[in-house]
Amino acid sequence: MRSSQNRRSAIKNIIAGTGAVAVGGTLSAFTSPMNKKHKLKGNINHSVCRWCFQNIDLDTLCGAAKGMGMKAIDLIGPDEWAIAKKHDLFSSMCNGPGVAITFGWNDPAKHEKLIKDYSDLIPKVAAAGYKNLICFSGNREGKDDVTGLDNCATGLKQILPLAEKHGVVLCMELLNSKVDHHDYQCDHTEWGVTLCKKLGSENFKLLYDIYHMQIDEGNVIANIKANHQYLAHYHVAGVPGRHEPNDTQELFYPAIMKAILDTGFKGYVAQEYLPIVHEQDQQIASLKASMTICDV
Repeated sequence: MRSSQNRRSAIKNIIAGTGAVAVGGTLSAFTSPMNKKHKLKGNINHSVCRWCFQNIDLDTLCGAAKGMGMKAIDLIGPDEWAIAKKHDLFSSMCNGPGVAITFGWNDPAKHEKLIKDYSDLIPKVAAAGYKNLICFSGNREGKDDVTGLDNCATGLKQILPLAEKHGVVLCMELLNSKVDHHDYQCDHTEWGVTLCKKLGSENFKLLYDIYHMQIDEGNVIANIKANHQYLAHYHVAGVPGRHEPNDTQELFYPAIMKAILDTGFKGYVAQEYLPIVHEQDQQIASLKASMTICDV
C-alpha cells in the first residue's frame, strides 16, 4: 500500500508542476504560470506522434511542440516535412509508404510493391536529413511465426543494401495483437529481435511501443534492458485505454524512462497516446504534462 501511495503522489506532484488539465476546464500550456516554471532536464529527446492530434493542424502542433521543448515529430511524410522544418523539428520516425499496417513484409505477394515503394522513399528520407523509417510485419493470415519471419527476411534483404547506402534505419513496429491489431505478427519482442538477428544489419531495428508491449507481454523494463541494442525508437501511452501516461493507468513511466536512459539510448521517445480531452488548448496542455512525466 505504501509503494502505491508513493507512486500516485510522485506522479501527481509531476503533473501539478506542469499545469495539467483540470477536469471540466480549459488550460493553455503557454499561459499557465506553472508551465513557465518547468525546465526540461535534457536527457530525453522528446517527440510527438502527429496522428494522435488530428484536430490540431500540423503547423499549430509543430509550433506547440517546439514551444514546450520537444525536438521532433513522428509519423509524417515527405509532403509534411517542410512544416516540421519550419519549426526546427526533426522527423524522428518517418511515415512509410501509404499502405495499411496489415500490408506487410511477411507476405511474399506484397514484396514487389513494398520493395518498389521503399526503394523510392529511402533516398528521400536520407536527402531530407532523416534516419528512421517505419515498416510493419503485416498480419499472420494463417502463417506461423517461423514462416512469417522468413518471409520478412527475404523481402527486407532486398532493400537493406539501399538503406545501408543511405544511412536509413528501417524500424519494424512492435504492436499488440490482443486489443488493437488482431492477427498482427510482430507482436512480441522476441520475434522482432529474432528477425533483427537474422538480418544482421544495423539498418534494421525495432520500434518498441511501450503501450503495445505492456498489453501483449508485460515485463517492459526487463525486456528493454535485455534487448536495447535492437530498439531504435520508443512510443509512449497509458495502459489501459491508450490515454495520457499518468496515474490513471498501470505503467510508471518515470521508471521506464530511467531504464531507457540507463541503456545509453540517445534516440527519440514519442508521445503516442489519445488525449481524453477535446479542446485544442486542453490537448496541448495534456501533451506538455505527459511529456514532463517522461522527462527524467
